[in-house]
Amino acid sequence: MKKAIVFDLDGTLLNTLEDLCDSTNFALEKCGFPKRSLGEVRRFVGNGIRKLIERAVPETAEEPAITECYEIFCEHYKGNMENKTAEYEGISDMLDALYQAGYKMAIVTNKADFAAQALCSRLFGKYVHTVVGSVDARPNKPAPDGVYYALEQMGVKKSEAVFVGDSEVDIETAKNAEMDAIGVLWGFRDTADLQKAGVKMTVKDTKELKNLLLSLKNR
Repeated sequence: MKKAIVFDLDGTLLNTLEDLCDSTNFALEKCGFPKRSLGEVRRFVGNGIRKLIERAVPETAEEPAITECYEIFCEHYKGNMENKTAEYEGISDMLDALYQAGYKMAIVTNKADFAAQALCSRLFGKYVHTVVGSVDARPNKPAPDGVYYALEQMGVKKSEAVFVGDSEVDIETAKNAEMDAIGVLWGFRDTADLQKAGVKMTVKDTKELKNLLLSLKNR
């Protein structure tokens, strides 16, 4: 029987792609670099903002230009992270059902902690009380450190929790944390990416995810 769920954020609960793309291109343009398409940014996200910028700049870019671009992104994103970002269809209804069923829930994301805390508090604060964003003192996913911290805060064992995410980074994180994983098919990666990562359970929409999680609660 499962008692807790650890969710990824970007591509799982929230569609943040357009705001991330807009801030990336703002920073790239400010630094004199060519802009990137939405499809390119989709492939760049997943390992945190710094890695996003490192992937977005030209291969010939060097320090300190990369750091400058990263800092411009962070400053711009603070005022841009809620312009086009929205939860995926059915997310709030699903979280409400899981909360009513007695699940403890956490969000562990490679999104910068300042952004994760602001977005999750406003959108999901009623249901999710543990939010773990990216900070310098803790390695990002796929390292399991953030997940372990979340489990400790919720007071549950890894065997009592399941990880839900949309990318190969999330599946690898679950493996490293020795947890069961569910891959969602509406996010920033396609089915082939998740299958290559070795995911065993996938869902096509939030209704299917809700029903699967409720069944795990009652086993």
